Amino acid sequence: MPAHQDTVRAYWRGNLRLIGIYLAIWFAASYGCGILFVDFLDQYHFFGYPLGFWFAQQGSIYLFVLIVWGYMFSMNRLDKKHDVQE
Repeated sequence: MPAHQDTVRAYWRGNLRLIGIYLAIWFAASYGCGILFVDFLDQYHFFGYPLGFWFAQQGSIYLFVLIVWGYMFSMNRLDKKHDVQE
């Protein structure tokens, strides 16, 4: 197998790894905090609202924006590592 194909495979393996990590974070926060652990989190309040409710309504949106930024920075690093940056 040519070296170029090895580089392409390594790049996409890294990309899929990043996607998996960020999807796991998103799933844990939105499904876990907003649905599974809502009763436990509702014992605490954030800005006057039960924490589980806040995660379900606002926190998951803020986290999604942070995930998009994190993915962007992670992909820029991966692009530089494999010399495919713009």
